Amino acid sequence: MDLEKSGNLIEAALWFVVSAAFTVKAILANRKLRQTFWLLATSFVVFGVSDLIESETGAWWRPLWLLAVKAICVAGFVIGFVAYFRITRRPLT
Repeated sequence: MDLEKSGNLIEAALWFVVSAAFTVKAILANRKLRQTFWLLATSFVVFGVSDLIESETGAWWRPLWLLAVKAICVAGFVIGFVAYFRITRRPLT
């Protein structure tokens, strides 16, 4: 078995587990955080799918649209985590 392909498959499984955790968080979250958790869950599941595709193509930049999908997912991660910290941070007293 090819180590690179196996690594991508394991990585995809990890992202699916992370997505499932954010899905549970979204279902249980209050109204303010629900949308943020759905964004993160969606971003991680798409990132997992992109790793499945990467395991077949052998490169994260080939085809070019795969690179674009991964970049959009990373943007979703950043937006989601920034939103989470803005919502949950406590104001300084």
